[in-house]
Amino acid sequence: MEAWLGQIVHDLLAALALPQVGLVAVFVIAFISATLLPLGSEPAVYLVVKADPGMFWPVVLVATVGNTLGGMTSWWVGYGAEKAVEAVQHHEPSHSRAMRWLQRFGPKACLLSWLPVVGDPLCAVAGWLRLPFWPCVGWMALGKFLRFIFYTAALLWLIPDTWLS
Repeated sequence: MEAWLGQIVHDLLAALALPQVGLVAVFVIAFISATLLPLGSEPAVYLVVKADPGMFWPVVLVATVGNTLGGMTSWWVGYGAEKAVEAVQHHEPSHSRAMRWLQRFGPKACLLSWLPVVGDPLCAVAGWLRLPFWPCVGWMALGKFLRFIFYTAALLWLIPDTWLS
């Protein structure tokens, strides 16, 4: 069983080491994982970098761009949802504690868009609240970039090569 699993991991690493496959896969996975769909991009980023350590910066940058575009999509989904709700029913904006917190911090709160579970909805709520788009994008990109650097470097350092062979 271990030999079979080791061969699968080896073949996957070999495929992901090809820049034309690895970078496209990282982009698509990073994009999808930044929407409200439950998916994590860190394993794909890690596997591509592990297969070819010289790809560290290109992979981190591609993952950041894909993840940020996914966050931007969530922002627009939130914006559109708020517009749709407003057209159907005229109501006072919600004054929950989380909404007040987000309004107080403004676009800077999007720096936390990298967080698991709350990060993706945070981008949608920023759109719902009509926080300024480009400042939100800037803070999202910074948080996601730092996350990819940290997670990828930590995984490379923490996971011994023996686990993958």
